[in-house]
Amino acid sequence: MADLVSLEEIEAAAERLAGMAVRTPLVPFPRSDPALLVKAESLQPIGAFKLRGAHATISTLPVKVRERGVVAHSSGNHAQAVAYSANAFGVPAVLVVPHTTPAVKVAACVALGAEIVYVEPTMEARVSTAGKLAAAHGFTLVPPFDDRRIIAGQGTVGLEIVQDRPDVDVVLVPVGGGGLVSGVAAAVKRMRPAAKVIGVEPELAADARASMLAGRPVAWPPADTGRTIADALRAQRVGDVTFAHMRALVDGVVAVSEEEIRLAMRRLAREARLIAEPGGAVATAAYLYRRDELPAAHTYVSVLSGGNVEPELLADVIA
Repeated sequence: MADLVSLEEIEAAAERLAGMAVRTPLVPFPRSDPALLVKAESLQPIGAFKLRGAHATISTLPVKVRERGVVAHSSGNHAQAVAYSANAFGVPAVLVVPHTTPAVKVAACVALGAEIVYVEPTMEARVSTAGKLAAAHGFTLVPPFDDRRIIAGQGTVGLEIVQDRPDVDVVLVPVGGGGLVSGVAAAVKRMRPAAKVIGVEPELAADARASMLAGRPVAWPPADTGRTIADALRAQRVGDVTFAHMRALVDGVVAVSEEEIRLAMRRLAREARLIAEPGGAVATAAYLYRRDELPAAHTYVSVLSGGNVEPELLADVIA
């Protein structure tokens, strides 16, 4: 595991995040047997785990580099994380987002002083536009997932899970580009090697499962991944760095249906009193509706990765 993110890198990221990211609780899901604990990353200041990786990365930049500004491409939550961290440092942030990004996520970025650039909802358009802006203006690119610093920051989620519940048996983690599941697995596997880490994604954007089966990153067309309600998980392909972590450390990937995502959102709100966006609910959906595909365990943890959901969608799902 020499080329993978180390526990020391994750612990260093945790030090840089002190006072910026919230140490989120493990909330018991009512009447769950075997026990399910929900890691409520929706309680972060930006409503999602992405703050961990973004700030862990931006905080490593030399002051003069940081002051020139940062640029990021994102489906929404990473953009807000970069905007929040840049605002804290008082530096400019330009965010490249698909025009399909939920308005609630864009509005939060604008409120933090970021400039928004809209593109077509493809990874190619996002990456190309962000790269051109970085080259033209001297901005530093803050990648959404395929970067050691990002993975180390997201790994602090796993660090906290094992510190708070050393007896955890299975950790369920949403998968988009793979940064969160890579970081969580890097922490969990070093602290509790016997624990299993399972990625979870929508059936309509199951490129990570296809990649694990093929032994290499497999891309899905944007027209396919764009069908899922889980906008945060529409990355058409896991990264090369994240796939290396997944192949070495992740024990499997489970896919859940659109109806199961909606039902999990509803039950999280009604029973656990936690607001989850669709992508944030997939890990809990796997516990609730795909238990037969999961390793047996006494204690499960599902990562609720974000709660930035359009009010109209939330009202429809809960009702």
